[in-house]
Amino acid sequence: MPASQPRRKILIVDDDADFLHLLTRSLASAGLGDVEPLSCSAAVMERLSRGDIGVLLLDLVMPGISGSDLLPRVNQLYPHIPVIMMTAVTDVTTAVHCIKSGAFDYLTKPLDSGRLFATVSKAVAFSEIAAQNRQLTGFLLGEDLARAELFSGIITADPKMLVLFKLVETIAPSLLPILVTGETGVGKELIARAIHDASGLSGEFVPVSVAGLDDALFPDILFGHKRGAFTGAGEQRDGLIRKAAGGTLFLDEIGDITPDGQKMLLRLLQEKEYYRLGSDILYQSHARIIAASNRDLRAMVSAGTFREDLYYRLCVHKIQLPSLRERRGDIPLLAGHFARETAAALPKEMPEFPVELKTALAGADFPGNIRQLLNLVRNAVTCNRSGVLSRADFSDLELAVSPRVNRELKLSWEGGCTLHAVFEKFPAIDEVEGLLIQEALTLSGGNKGNAAALLGISRPTLNKKLAEMTAEG
Repeated sequence: MPASQPRRKILIVDDDADFLHLLTRSLASAGLGDVEPLSCSAAVMERLSRGDIGVLLLDLVMPGISGSDLLPRVNQLYPHIPVIMMTAVTDVTTAVHCIKSGAFDYLTKPLDSGRLFATVSKAVAFSEIAAQNRQLTGFLLGEDLARAELFSGIITADPKMLVLFKLVETIAPSLLPILVTGETGVGKELIARAIHDASGLSGEFVPVSVAGLDDALFPDILFGHKRGAFTGAGEQRDGLIRKAAGGTLFLDEIGDITPDGQKMLLRLLQEKEYYRLGSDILYQSHARIIAASNRDLRAMVSAGTFREDLYYRLCVHKIQLPSLRERRGDIPLLAGHFARETAAALPKEMPEFPVELKTALAGADFPGNIRQLLNLVRNAVTCNRSGVLSRADFSDLELAVSPRVNRELKLSWEGGCTLHAVFEKFPAIDEVEGLLIQEALTLSGGNKGNAAALLGISRPTLNKKLAEMTAEG
């Protein structure tokens, strides 16, 4: 999906020209999306056939074809479009009938602006998520990444990571908040940057860790202050929200935010507006929010230490990154990459990195994940004098490889073994096939076309097998 794909439109259908004009201006000024008015109910189905409508507001009673006649036809042909019915009739029976007929919601005239904006906002979010689900389903059924270059900085050949990349491409253009979770050192900021790059936003990617920010520092850093707002405020400060306008604000370690900070952030997400310290001028927020945490926010909600309403505001989309021990096949790739980077930066000649040592590293648990592996490899390459890396260069790490890990990795990294030696029994076809696919993807750098050629199968066949492996995993 191209990152520049425009948001779908809101179509309003009503035969009252004055009402139609007023409602169109009202929704457009609220910034909910592109709004298109239509006064002729007979033209609705043709207009929907063009495929760029995300939400439909439909008057119940109109001359010719009524809204009640159109509703079942729209639901049958375009079930992904939420339909909001509008009418001057306040009868409960009519409202219930509309909902049972498939309406997303029901509004009575004259429209209350608060309920109108809330209902349309929910419908827009529903439409976007439905579109993303359809696109992601297409990806999982075999479509390649639209822009693989966005993920070139993330070294992996793991099928789980490739699925996450597809999810990133799918949700990035929606501009809704995203929560990225995972253990320390798994690469949450790298994924957040990839989301920003895939979103097509022209503004900056602005990262900030909220850990350690107290209730005085948090609003100052995020919202800024007016000159003279407090002692020492000799100059105006714009704040990171302003710096990230038109771009992405990445809030790392969001689980460490204080209760007052949670309240401030909730208002920002709900209202998309804020005040600088010492100022009574209301500013609009135009930054997309991505938050990350290595803590279990659901457990914190249950314990009463994290606001439930803030959690669900942040978690419109969620990406859970796997730990390094859940993608052991990537450890040799990452270790080799970090070793080459370190040698080039020193600079010094790249020491030999034996396959046996890479295999041993792949058996370690790495509680600090990629960050720990990076630091260990940097230290090993920097301190090595023999020209050949060995276990002694990683003396702080337990390198005993379990039989299970050995079976998973030995075929990939120590060619020439018999199948019986690798599996300690005669393997089933599915076991061998899975390892062959992983090895082909590794050797091809994640290129499925090349991997399919190595395996002697077509790309659609490989895509189908990867989808089956993902479903089983």
